Amino acid sequence: MSPRSRNGANQVGTIVAVVADIMALILGLWILMYLLDANQANSFVQFIHDAARWLAGWSHDLFTFDEAWARVVCGYGLAAVVYLLVGHAIANRAHRH
Repeated sequence: MSPRSRNGANQVGTIVAVVADIMALILGLWILMYLLDANQANSFVQFIHDAARWLAGWSHDLFTFDEAWARVVCGYGLAAVVYLLVGHAIANRAHRH
């Protein structure tokens, strides 16, 4: 493979990894805000909650624990872990080729 195309693959892999990290960061930040009982009327908290809810739409309320905090940690935490694993697996694959 030419050095030029390898550089492009490295850039794509890096971008994919950074996007996955940002997605997981948003989800983790929402979990932390929820557990610390952040002010839901604050616009930053609302933005993070909306973004996290969109990112974890597929895993939101996947678990039916009695405690709300456990549902939030597991539902949003699962999404964060999946985004990290899949994003970094794709990034590593791009780095190899």
